[in-house]
Amino acid sequence: MLSSFLLFVLALLFPARVGGEEVEEPHFDLALCRYALGMQDQTILDEDITSSSAWSDSTEAKHSRLDSSDGDGAWCPAGPVFPYNTEFLQIDLRRLHFITLVGTQGRHAGGHGKEFARTYQLKYSRDGVKWMNWKDRWGNEVIAGNENTQEVVLKDLGPPIIARYVRFYPMADRVMSVCLRVELYGCVWKDGLQAYTSPIGQIMKLPSETINLNDSTYDGFTVSMLQYGGLGQLTDGVLGADNFMHMKEQRVWPGYDYVGWRNDSLGKGFLEMEFAFDQLREFTYIKVHCNNIHTHGVQAFRHVDCFFRRGIHLPWETDPVGFSLVLDTRDPSARTITVPLQGRNGRFLRCHFYFSDTWLLFSEISFLSDVVGASDVTETTQWFPRPTRGERLDPPRMEEPGSTGGIELEDHASGSNLTSDLDPKANLPIAKDESSNTSILIGCLALIILLLLVVIFLILWRQYWRNLLGKAQRRMSEEDLTVHLSVPGDTIVINNTQNSLGHVRPSNRYERISCGETEYQEPSRARMKLPELPTGSENSALLLPNPAYRLLLSAYSQPMGGLGWPQDQAKPINTQVRGPDYTEPDPLKLAAAAAPPVPPPNNVPHYAEADIINLQGVTGNNTYAVPALAIDALSGKDIAVGEFPRARLRFKEKLGEGQFGEVHLCEIDNPQDLPGLEFPFNIRKGRPLMVAVKILRSDATKNARNDFLKEVKVMSRLKDPNIIQLLGVCVRDDPLCMITEYMENGDLNQFLSSHELEDKARDAASDAQSISYPNLIHVATQIASGMTYLASLNFVHRDLATRNCLVGENYTIKIADFGMSRNLYSGDYYRIQGRAVLPIRWMAWECILMGKFTMASDVWAFGVTLWEILMLCKEQPYSQLTDENVIENAGEFFRDQGKQIYLTRPPVCPQMLYDVIQRCWCRDSKDRPSFQHLYRFLTEDALNMV
Repeated sequence: MLSSFLLFVLALLFPARVGGEEVEEPHFDLALCRYALGMQDQTILDEDITSSSAWSDSTEAKHSRLDSSDGDGAWCPAGPVFPYNTEFLQIDLRRLHFITLVGTQGRHAGGHGKEFARTYQLKYSRDGVKWMNWKDRWGNEVIAGNENTQEVVLKDLGPPIIARYVRFYPMADRVMSVCLRVELYGCVWKDGLQAYTSPIGQIMKLPSETINLNDSTYDGFTVSMLQYGGLGQLTDGVLGADNFMHMKEQRVWPGYDYVGWRNDSLGKGFLEMEFAFDQLREFTYIKVHCNNIHTHGVQAFRHVDCFFRRGIHLPWETDPVGFSLVLDTRDPSARTITVPLQGRNGRFLRCHFYFSDTWLLFSEISFLSDVVGASDVTETTQWFPRPTRGERLDPPRMEEPGSTGGIELEDHASGSNLTSDLDPKANLPIAKDESSNTSILIGCLALIILLLLVVIFLILWRQYWRNLLGKAQRRMSEEDLTVHLSVPGDTIVINNTQNSLGHVRPSNRYERISCGETEYQEPSRARMKLPELPTGSENSALLLPNPAYRLLLSAYSQPMGGLGWPQDQAKPINTQVRGPDYTEPDPLKLAAAAAPPVPPPNNVPHYAEADIINLQGVTGNNTYAVPALAIDALSGKDIAVGEFPRARLRFKEKLGEGQFGEVHLCEIDNPQDLPGLEFPFNIRKGRPLMVAVKILRSDATKNARNDFLKEVKVMSRLKDPNIIQLLGVCVRDDPLCMITEYMENGDLNQFLSSHELEDKARDAASDAQSISYPNLIHVATQIASGMTYLASLNFVHRDLATRNCLVGENYTIKIADFGMSRNLYSGDYYRIQGRAVLPIRWMAWECILMGKFTMASDVWAFGVTLWEILMLCKEQPYSQLTDENVIENAGEFFRDQGKQIYLTRPPVCPQMLYDVIQRCWCRDSKDRPSFQHLYRFLTEDALNMV
């Protein structure tokens, strides 16, 4: 056991190997370089956004911000872009940035916009003078854009762009209007490198194949076998594999990740490269990632000399920084070599890399340096003017290098990166003589033994306390949870009278029913004994196992506007009593009453209790009804999000609680620094991310824990712009947590209730915030889009309502499931016979009476939700009916005798739109429209009805 433990620790201490290749971290971590650069949050100023032309003042370049509705909602050029494609939108980032991602969007303008770019091109510049066309690794310059006016399309840039200026050129295949909203994602380019000069890469001919080792993404000039004035594969952040014939990108040629040079083709015994920077800098080190497959004549360089120059018109310094490397002919792994530059100053570097064998193969070169002086302005001079005839690029011939220093191989498994400080003492020679090797080996062994002792002590100490604490189970209090979530900060009140932005909201619009417990469970069999029905009464046999229908049969004696049962079918009973005792009705009369309107065969797939997996969420509700087959498929898969360090959660407010857990509003500082967190792309670096944290109580049942983990697996695979995304989890220790997005404007119900319709607010000169009819349709369209995505996965939400939709900037909507856990909405849920809590006012009749949940029943709930939206959530659905009357109304839908009551048409709702809403409430689920149809209708037709 101890030997296994020692092997495990040694595996942690030394670089891991996968398939014989050393696992190394990239010089520039692309996963952490993907935050918004400031279009959406207006950090990029209006004066830094320009364009070739604009259709009008309201479509100027400054209106091109992603998800913004300023002006007329986007930048639109003055004329058509076809056929010349010369109109452009330009963004000045003020300094060099490493750009890994771009996002585009069309013009929506509250539903009035119809313009978007299906394709576009990018151009970029580092100095504002020389412009380069971006192309992918296969040479394609055209980027696929948008398919509609409102969805954001993100494009990963491979290779990434290093630039200060970026231009978007919208394209079209015919004369048409196009408009754009954009965002850039990346991070500041701290290297400051603007260009490198080198001989062009060459071709290696092997017996089995030909390897092209050229710099295929270089964006500078090529003259007489020399590349200058640009950047390429050596600065794209991707490290080549141990075997240079293996590619990290699919469909590219062997050797793509490396640039290679042959010794005899250069005729000097060394490779000469020059590097130009934005400003005068003090250099700490240079890192060079080299291949070392010596069996193919490829080895790392044996010596390097670096010369410095402070300015374009100043001479090169004659005393280089020189270091030697002890050759390694045993380990063929690629390695990153760190060369200390001793704090020398310069704006230009010229380095000579001396060959150890036939070939030198580099995949990445990077620098650590600091700007000399306080200036932060990038110079715009050309870095490498075109070489004139007879100009020498090399300095006076130096003597053969001696062993005046050494260089160090970087161990990437240690987690070092470009931003860490370098200790000059750490870059002593790896091996100068046998004595130095012995001292280093003894020091390493002593350190390993010390680490082993510390690790063994920690494991034993932790095991001791686990055994001690495991003897006494306790219920975790609210204070315990607060400790796990860090110290509470300033509370943001969002539940009652104030939203997260500080806007005052009115109190509840309609009367809520007080409910002490808010768990939401699948309707189950009631604890009452019912009479057996005749075998021929198929419908009654289907309905009677449901507790809601049993209550319907037993609880009514007085007719309500034609909704009641006939007087001779049930004895009077006090409807306020919800105990298990009731007068049993005559089963024959019940069967006779239910039998005439036999429902037609239903071809819509549905999930009853035997067909679905109930995900009993921590708040007590079932988030989604997931087909059992889908859960079975997911059971063997890992969670698709990373473990989150719970200490980074800063508690703000408790949003709600349920039977098995709580939901908290928290903030995360600098989310981009957490590689395991799936942070939204619209979050700018340095700004906190607002999240909702679902916490499972420590005393939850084993079934609740299993359901929690199943819910995590399902949620981690839901990826849609209009569905709340799971960002991370805490499942290694108790309490179990899942971290999801939360929108700054709270839930849609409270958001809309604080607004007035635009025309009404204008007429009344009200101080309330206004919202237009097109924006209401825009909100509904996003909900339909999210539900279309869920329907494509055969997932049934079962609690769709405005309380379960969250609102972000510019009316961005994401569907969630927090509403049930909040006391604010306890009146929207009805407890049946003390068993289940159901949102009956949003549920289709077959859900209430038969426990039958389908995508068609979600369509019914969407119709009610759309009614809420058009009413601006000023009234609860069926506000004139009691909960018992709502259940009885479900019985009228079942009997289909024309006595059912529908929600009335909202004043702002056109008749054609109301007709579509009523179709959502068709008795036969197969007659209800699909979400795809509803989305298409709201996108194309709903706005033309006003």
